[in-house]
Amino acid sequence: MIQFTDDCLLGVEQIDEEHRYLFELLGRADYLLQNEYGGDLYEDIKELLGELENYADQHFAHEEAYMKKICDPELILQRTQHMAFREAITEFLVKNIDEDEEQHEALEELLSFLAKWLYRHILGSDTMIGKLPPLEEWMLKDNPCEFSDEYLIGIDLIDREHKKLFALVERANHMVRDWSDINDYDGIMSILKELKEYTEIHFADEESYMRSINYEGYAAQKRAHDAFISRLDEVDLKRIEENPKEYLSSLIEFLLGWLINHILQVDKKIPVKG
Repeated sequence: MIQFTDDCLLGVEQIDEEHRYLFELLGRADYLLQNEYGGDLYEDIKELLGELENYADQHFAHEEAYMKKICDPELILQRTQHMAFREAITEFLVKNIDEDEEQHEALEELLSFLAKWLYRHILGSDTMIGKLPPLEEWMLKDNPCEFSDEYLIGIDLIDREHKKLFALVERANHMVRDWSDINDYDGIMSILKELKEYTEIHFADEESYMRSINYEGYAAQKRAHDAFISRLDEVDLKRIEENPKEYLSSLIEFLLGWLINHILQVDKKIPVKG
């Protein structure tokens, strides 16, 4: 059973409590799916979907208001993701669930959607709320992508790979800052592809190390890694074409901010093998 765990905490009481409630709704969907008495679940499913719809309206409004208050640079992206969630729930609401088989199928799809969305959104986006400084603060630094000793965790392989990730983000950052037009579209897509591929290699190595020491935080780390890779998979090519410099600057800001926050808040807890 998927449960709300500490790695999902943002430190914002209202948002954290609302996330807990969404996990409760996920648990209710799982309970209905495991229903053994075989009765008609039409009303139960409609009630659950209605609560999810209300949740979307209230929670997303609270989350976006908080992000607006602190001038969080991820607000626009969050709004897009929230809209996608609302649209998905609306599609579930119009599904035909008159028959038992249709009800079972709808619950399976709903459970899968909620589980994936929860971890991808909370761990891939929400955990960065309040963590990213305004874009202009990054750009005031001579080299915002410089890897410093504060990011060292004491595990040689992981530290080397973190340095490489910073170097790849730095290459992308320089390319975007010096970009005067769209004639280097292929170049930026190439570096993003390289960044994604190397990130996957690094996460695999890091997860292998954690398994080798039976690290209790492995499951939470794996979820965070999967959420980050999903974010890289969701690069909006249309927005790159429409406004390449603005979109890519925002993307690089996120990548760097996530990497720094993950290393300092999560990776540093990984024990060094004795």
